Amino acid sequence: MRPDSIPHASPTSLPGYAATGRIDELRATEYRHLDAGGQVYLDYAGSGVAAQAQVRAHHDRLLAGLYSNPHSENPTSAAASSLVESARRAVLDFFRADPAEYAVVFTPNASGACRLVGEAYDFGRAAPLVLTWDNHNSVNGIREYARSARASVRYVPLSGPELRVTESDLVAAFGAGRGSLARRWGRPGRRGLFAYPAQSNFSGVQHPLGWVELAHQQGYDVLLDAAAFAPTNRLDLSVVRPDFVCLSWYKLFGYPTGVGALLARRTALARLRRPWFAGGTVRAVSVQGDWHRPMEDESAFEDGTLNFLSIPDVEVGLRWLDSIGVDLVHSRVGLLTEWLLERLATLRHDTGGPLVQVYGPTTGAGRGGTVTFNLRHPDGTLVDERLVAREAAAAGFSLRTGCFCNPGAGEGAFGISRRSTRQRLLASVDTIDTYLAALRLPTGGAVRVSFGLASTATDAERFVAFAQSTYLNRGVGAGSALPPRLRC
Repeated sequence: MRPDSIPHASPTSLPGYAATGRIDELRATEYRHLDAGGQVYLDYAGSGVAAQAQVRAHHDRLLAGLYSNPHSENPTSAAASSLVESARRAVLDFFRADPAEYAVVFTPNASGACRLVGEAYDFGRAAPLVLTWDNHNSVNGIREYARSARASVRYVPLSGPELRVTESDLVAAFGAGRGSLARRWGRPGRRGLFAYPAQSNFSGVQHPLGWVELAHQQGYDVLLDAAAFAPTNRLDLSVVRPDFVCLSWYKLFGYPTGVGALLARRTALARLRRPWFAGGTVRAVSVQGDWHRPMEDESAFEDGTLNFLSIPDVEVGLRWLDSIGVDLVHSRVGLLTEWLLERLATLRHDTGGPLVQVYGPTTGAGRGGTVTFNLRHPDGTLVDERLVAREAAAAGFSLRTGCFCNPGAGEGAFGISRRSTRQRLLASVDTIDTYLAALRLPTGGAVRVSFGLASTATDAERFVAFAQSTYLNRGVGAGSALPPRLRC
């Protein structure tokens, strides 16, 4: 605990909080809908929230102009194309990316960006895939493309209660078998792919951006998952140069949904070979001649007609976030996260046992604004996360429970061994609950609270008050009629 902080005081008393006061002003104006009906929004890792100014801009643009399919050649098509290209430039400006070095490919979401890389990357026996345990499933899924190309897939484990990756383990994974495989298969210049999250959507751990250059030195391209990182942290692509960056815009500023992006170094994008083509991705195609010629720029990866009515809202959102200041948002989120961690640590039952077990870093150092935990009964057993979901919703809290599409981080947090996940009995289970019973886990997931652009001290204080009044000194017995778990 920092000596200048007082756990039971309001976050507003923390040094530096007053300097973030503009966010409170925006909360009362542009984000006043967050307070309608007494709701408390604590799921920024799931989605950001839209400002009223963003919605007005969308409305005004559609009523003031006429836009049509950019693949046509007419005035309305040209108007749509102009706005899409303006949004591309805005993306590069926001991330300080040189247009000569980076291209912007618009996708449906971050998952779509990951798929583009996975399906088109030149995996092989001498071009492996290296992943950290705490990747989102949209990144984990790339391993299926790698394995179909007979490439090795290596995972770097999480270490210790903070669920971090040690650099020595990472370097070992980079080097495992590379030299012998390259010599054997005659492709010494072939590269592998390293994929990792700048910030874990499970634990909030922020991995070093310096790993990008480390991987490059080891002969790897890098896919950086910035979906959880970019909403509250500055990503400067003039300093850190990953080959691929995947993003979902609704994570940054709430609107639009259904639009993401792959930011790719042009040299890396040129090495990708897509296994198919679609409308808008080719210069010419012959049915009888059985050939096609792909486009030679980022449009070769944008399948079909782009979401041309929503992509301009990306530029609106970026300008809006930039006007507030990513660094200001970062400061506010950091203060609230530190306060929440300190306050949760003070909550203890009359038995002396802790109410809260946090997974990942328990201080603000090297982490983002995502706090994942389980609540405990006075006897030390876990409160079922489904019960927390039900009671939190009834009290007006929007938070997340479950596994958060991040199985590796969950396995590390809950101490699930590799051997237990490979037991034959697991192959025959029919439900998630049967699976959890086979693993002998006391519950099926955790609770996640996350802060973002419009978060205030009141949000954090109200959640702590809810947790304390609802679960402190509360015995086992409630929640017998909980619904079955459908996924994890």
